[in-house]
Amino acid sequence: MKEKIKLTNERFREGYHVAAPSGWINDPNGFCYFKGYYHIFYQHHPYSAKWGPMHWGHARSKDLVHWETLQVAIAPDSKEDIDGCFSGSAIVKDDILYLIYTGHHYYGDNDPDHFWQNQNLAYSTDGINFTKYENNPIIASAPNDNTHHFRDPKVFEKDGEYYLVLGSQNQEKLGRVIAYKSNDLKNWKYLGEIAKAKNTVSEGFMWECPDFFTLNNKEILLLSPQGIKSESEKYLNLYQTGYFVGHYNKESNEFIHGEFKELDYGHDFYATQTMLTEDNRRVVFGWLDMWESDFEEQEDGWAGVLTLPRELELRNNKLYMKPVCELKKLRTVKLNDSDAKSNQIICQNEKQVEINLKFNEIDDFVIEFKDNKGEVLKLTYQTRNNKLIVTKKDNRYAYLMEELANLQIYIDTSSVEIFANDGEAVFSERIYPNSALTIELLSVSKLGYHVETYRLENNAILY
Repeated sequence: MKEKIKLTNERFREGYHVAAPSGWINDPNGFCYFKGYYHIFYQHHPYSAKWGPMHWGHARSKDLVHWETLQVAIAPDSKEDIDGCFSGSAIVKDDILYLIYTGHHYYGDNDPDHFWQNQNLAYSTDGINFTKYENNPIIASAPNDNTHHFRDPKVFEKDGEYYLVLGSQNQEKLGRVIAYKSNDLKNWKYLGEIAKAKNTVSEGFMWECPDFFTLNNKEILLLSPQGIKSESEKYLNLYQTGYFVGHYNKESNEFIHGEFKELDYGHDFYATQTMLTEDNRRVVFGWLDMWESDFEEQEDGWAGVLTLPRELELRNNKLYMKPVCELKKLRTVKLNDSDAKSNQIICQNEKQVEINLKFNEIDDFVIEFKDNKGEVLKLTYQTRNNKLIVTKKDNRYAYLMEELANLQIYIDTSSVEIFANDGEAVFSERIYPNSALTIELLSVSKLGYHVETYRLENNAILY
């Protein structure tokens, strides 16, 4: 039996972000609620700290905050998924939890781009042990007008019927999303394309990880396009994650939408998946990393984490993204609660901390995140254009509609998540400090604010 890779060093291990006990992880999958637990799965290679034949790692939580790692849910051990159980989603039907995922297959010619994909089903009555459907695949091949890119099914129920949206690429090499319909989750009818890229430069050659849902009576298509050309201050990551807002015409199977908008402006954010909670909140997870980034933790036997769970709200045709309210449970000690002006060390020598800043008098400022060797990350705010800049090795940018009123910042051992103006702009960042951080706010004048800081739990994940 193959032995899983071992963790050799915990210097960068997160205190409250979902990760695997060891090995590689990427996309969140199968986000759902079943029998008293939230479940999150993720793309996982347990035998190395690098991407490999994909399994589904698995964790569950009663409160979206404290997570228990479970056994691998599905592995590439059948002929229908022999080269990888790629991304997918989950749905509950008749008190059974179903996973729908992409099976990946190589042609055996040592060409990683020479592959084919199908869609498969697994199920569980206890939310822990999963059985693959004996008649897999449920969708054997891509439609005729598609290329071999055909993956990441997101399943949902509407008006008593089941739908799948899939990421794909048409024969003109344009990214698109296609849809299927079913009465039983096993037999699927192809409905066709609901939306596609205008061109590869502005909207991408492949659309991954689609999610299709309704907020404020508008349909949202959330997805991860590949191939969008970078601009001076936009689309600066290798691949993007963003959304279209519009209206879905059920009769014509057409999604009429506006422009593509980025969801997160940080260096490290990809492959989102959402669910609707029982109290009607749309909550999202993302991968808190980016392809071809430096994963310094790989030499320690692991790689990759998920973002904090975040609630999505639609305001003026823009998605806002804020930490779920349950995360207040992470707070252990209040470190600061005071009014301040101009320069101040906000907190010092902390690994897990939440910082809340409310501005009553605003001016240009910089927040420096420093370890014992110097600056690790920097946040700059410019009042003349309500511009936020996050600097790591290079910059990422966001513009606010109004002046900055508040910041909420979550710091873990090797990550920083910044939420501005109640989630109007968000930056997700991986960092690799040499020590616990000191965070200092620097401004010349006219800055008045209130600061609250909390030390957070450092063992919210049970491996």
